[in-house]
Amino acid sequence: MPENHTSDDPTTSKAILEMLTVAHEYCLFFERTEAYRHNDIVNYFRKIAPLLYLKGSTLPDVEVTDDAWNERFVTEEQWERVFKNLRDKLGDDDTYYVLDQNNDTRQASLSDNMADIYQDMKDFVMLYQRGTMHARENAVSQVKELMATRWGPTLIDALKACHVKYFKNLIDPDLFAGDSDWLL
Repeated sequence: MPENHTSDDPTTSKAILEMLTVAHEYCLFFERTEAYRHNDIVNYFRKIAPLLYLKGSTLPDVEVTDDAWNERFVTEEQWERVFKNLRDKLGDDDTYYVLDQNNDTRQASLSDNMADIYQDMKDFVMLYQRGTMHARENAVSQVKELMATRWGPTLIDALKACHVKYFKNLIDPDLFAGDSDWLL
């Protein structure tokens, strides 16, 4: 628990500490993807993604009293390492298709999505661990905003793709006759 914990400190609520725990676990896994097989990565993501979304959805509003403490920590090199490891492991299963806001199909990448989520989670964890009230306020406020605008929608799309990839042997291929690459 952070130093200076008081019961009236909104940055140390149960919901925030649970989100911090899940975000930290997500980061630890994706920092060592070279040790896992393709199926391990897909299976892990389809299990942690709903939990991450749920914990992000329960975050309270936290007022930021000094936005000068808002920082990003993940470097381009760190993001690139996570991305490349994932892309190498996922191979042909990296690409999938989603509908955009205009209902047009666009290509997406699981490795890109998972690395982007990693960046937002790692930045949240690192900023929160600074230990000051201002840093924690900014960390919570930023991860909550990014959940609505960036990592939340990305997570939902990637989860759907992982679900289909994981259960592809159980899906009736005749259901998508003539359009077999609808999501994969």
